[in-house]
Parts: sequence; C-alpha cells; structure tokens
Amino acid sequence: MNLHRSADTPAAARGCAARVLELLAAALRERGSATMAISGGTSPKPMFQIFARSGFAWEHVHLFFVDERVVPPTDPQSNFKLANDTWFALRDFPSPNVHRIQTELGAEEAARDYQAEIRRHFKLRDGEMPRFDAIHRGMGPDSHTASLFPGEPLIQNRTGIAAAVWAEKMGGVKIQQWRVTLLPGVLEAARHTVILATGADKAAALAATLQGPYDPMQHPAQIARDTAEWFVDRAAAAELAS
Repeated sequence: MNLHRSADTPAAARGCAARVLELLAAALRERGSATMAISGGTSPKPMFQIFARSGFAWEHVHLFFVDERVVPPTDPQSNFKLANDTWFALRDFPSPNVHRIQTELGAEEAARDYQAEIRRHFKLRDGEMPRFDAIHRGMGPDSHTASLFPGEPLIQNRTGIAAAVWAEKMGGVKIQQWRVTLLPGVLEAARHTVILATGADKAAALAATLQGPYDPMQHPAQIARDTAEWFVDRAAAAELAS
C-alpha cells in the first residue's frame, strides 16, 4: 500500500490535495474531462480550501459525493454545505458540474435518484460500475468509511451503486441518522483512491485497518485498502508498526 506520513494535519491535507490535483490533471490530459467523488467530515476542510485557491480548471471536472447525511443542504451537518462553503462558492464552481445528493427527497428516494444520476453521467449499462478518476475518502475512529459502518450488511454489496443506510452510532456515540452512500463495488472500481485520515482519535483504527487482518465487516475502511493512497498525520500514525 502507499502510505504518506506527514508531521501534522495541514501537511497531510496539502499532500492529499496535491495528489488529487495531479490525478485530475492526468485525467484531463487523457480524456478531456474528469470525475471525482468527495467525502465530508472535519478532515477535508483544509484540502477543500486548497482546491479553492488552486486555479485548477474545475469547469472540466464533475464532482460527486461519496456519502451524505439526509439533512437539508444548508444544514451544518451537510457534506455538500462543507464543500460549498469552503470551495465551490469561493471558486464559483460550475453548478451543473456538482452532482449533489438530493436529500430533500428522503433517504430511499434520494439514493435511487443518485444512482440514476450516476448511471446517466457515466452512461452505464446494466451491471457496470462507474469508474471515478479519483475518490476521496476519510476514515472514522470506528474504522468506518463513506457511510459504511462496522457490521453494516451493505458492506457485502458489490453490485449496487448507492443506497440509503441507517446509522445508529459512530465510535460508540449514538447518531441515529439516515444517510446515502456509495457502495463497495463503486469504491473498488475507482481508478484512484486517496484516503485522508488525521488526528489521534484515528490511531487505533488506522493501525487495525492497515496492519490487521482483512475484515471489512469490522473495519470498512479496508475496502480498497491496498490500492488506495493513504495520507496521514503523525497523530493518526502513532500506533502503526514501523
């Protein structure tokens, strides 16, 4: 696996951002356009700010979301709001290129709508998976990634594109919330995956995910573990064997 260790969170975010921009630039050279799916949470905020300042040709990039909480797009918990406030609005990102999960439809309908949107954009035939040029993922302190939490039956779904999921807890804390998430088959089909994991609260999960037995039902972040590029800070890497 490809592990990039940085001294702190800002440095890890810079490294991850630089790699994403490199991957997207390569896709533009090869195909004239690019696709990317992004995650939310707290870790990617500095990366999004770098994207906003980058001067990249975002008009040629179509942005999707790895997952989303079923809340209004103006809600502080919304992954779309985070990306919009720290990146899209500052960069005047072309709105037709942002494929937001339509959470106002409700969880199940939003998942169906999102799956249909992806199928249309990638011109998929039955049984085909979209191949994103880059997927950015995070990892929670409980080893979840996207909105696939430990023990979630959808972790075994390799044929679907997106689904609604009920999240009971995160890291032992009750959240009880509907979400929409991309499924493992899509995560595994990406041309490139970058995972940004920072903070001391991720240390135990990162060690188990990268160096423990392969068991994505217990550690969902192991999905595409060996083909992903991991960007971590010193705090998150504290429990990794050298």
